[in-house]
Amino acid sequence: MMKAVIIDDEPLARMLVLEYLQKFSDIEIVAECSDGFQGFKAITELQPDLVFLDIQMPKINGFEMLEMLTQKPAVIFTTAFDEYAIKAFDNHAIDYLLKPFSEERFSIAVNKAIQLENLKTQQQKTEELLQSSPLLNVQQNRVVVKSGSKIKVIPTIDILYLEAADDYVKVYTHEGSFLKNKTMGYFEQTLTAVEFVRCHRSYIVQVSQITRIEPYEKDSYLAILKNNAKVPVSKTGYQKLKLVLGL
Repeated sequence: MMKAVIIDDEPLARMLVLEYLQKFSDIEIVAECSDGFQGFKAITELQPDLVFLDIQMPKINGFEMLEMLTQKPAVIFTTAFDEYAIKAFDNHAIDYLLKPFSEERFSIAVNKAIQLENLKTQQQKTEELLQSSPLLNVQQNRVVVKSGSKIKVIPTIDILYLEAADDYVKVYTHEGSFLKNKTMGYFEQTLTAVEFVRCHRSYIVQVSQITRIEPYEKDSYLAILKNNAKVPVSKTGYQKLKLVLGL
């Protein structure tokens, strides 16, 4: 028996998936969730084999929820994204269903999941999809991090700067720092370029937080922030900041 979870903020959409699943006796729905927070809890506790996941939801979207999971599930996405944007899913999801979808199209997606011999391989592809998600342009105004067993949503306006930390990025705010399992390149693509500048190979700074820029060592500088934090600025980063600041 395959365990499945449905995550969608639209009650009618969840009802439709339930209705279409009635003819699949080897799939058991173990949870229905109306947002990403509920979905995170259900997946963590129930460890389903398969998740039917909407992307555009309030609070946190489908990608943000998946990022917080230690073990990524195999996913069939149910989404209103257009076909151009959805091309990023082609090699990473079991399937994706563009709303509104027919019962016939739904059955094709579910049969793909049933016929997979190794869902673990598909779970790795879910992880790969998350690395390409900036291209889908769905999460520009906030950063979602895991703080202990809880999920924290950080509006980008609250970010002071970011620092590379091995396989993670450390996000600094007035409340402290939080680790995000992403690359600096990811944030460089995702954050608004006129608000956040990669001032150093290992640092991205929010421009509005800078009070002054001081010479440091040869061909390098320090950006002094409103909270007195000091962020390294390389020669190239200095040119970027001058351009954005109009200096």
